[in-house]
Amino acid sequence: MSFENTAHEPVMLAEVLATLQPRDGGIYVDGTFGAGGYTRAILDRARCKVVAIDRDPHAIRAGQTLVQTYAGRLTLVEGRFGEMQVLMAASSINEVDGIVFDIGVSSMQIDEAARGFSFMRDGPLDMRMAQAGTTAADAVNTLPQDQLSRIIHVFGEEPRARAIARAIVKARANEPITTTGALVAAIEKATGPKRPQDRIHPATRTFQALRIHVNGELDELVAALHAAEILLAPGGRLIAVTFHSLEDRIVKRFFTSRAG
Repeated sequence: MSFENTAHEPVMLAEVLATLQPRDGGIYVDGTFGAGGYTRAILDRARCKVVAIDRDPHAIRAGQTLVQTYAGRLTLVEGRFGEMQVLMAASSINEVDGIVFDIGVSSMQIDEAARGFSFMRDGPLDMRMAQAGTTAADAVNTLPQDQLSRIIHVFGEEPRARAIARAIVKARANEPITTTGALVAAIEKATGPKRPQDRIHPATRTFQALRIHVNGELDELVAALHAAEILLAPGGRLIAVTFHSLEDRIVKRFFTSRAG
């Protein structure tokens, strides 16, 4: 995978930079490196240093070109951003000036069919960011129907969770569901195919739910917010870019509880 081919401008980049206000000599953390968009922009904005974290080894390997480009100013660390405090301590850093999180799956992960994140590309039903542990295929083929339904309902906010879980269990009784295409087919047994008037694909919320379950994303976010609070220097800034209401509620509750 070529880093140059996957690099892109991340969402809300101008807003992130305006809020973070990188300064010369500062130390910043990009807790979700991905394709490196925020990291690159921070390093271009000021003569500062960035420690970029990602649990995905593909992202860390692809980002080595940036390490060379910003010689001495960028450190890439493979690990969970929820363990940020420990990872930073290993680099003898106990305090930073700013932290940014871009929560969720990256465009690189979605674009690579073999990772199994996208219902638009047929591939192995994996969805693991760190390439270790339980896969989405393990979940859909082994979990009881009621647990599948709960995952899809809670993490996907899918109103048809029970019907979808029932369809998945019925499909796997015939043969294991091992590809994204097979999972989409099972989901569509419950929902029907996408119609022109549908705002999102019928599989969108179920795929989101399974990804969050497989990677423990919400627990990771909570841990990361608490780690960030400890690491930030006085006057330091924490920015969290969220994409759905589950993440948004967690972040808002955290900031609200610290306000005033």
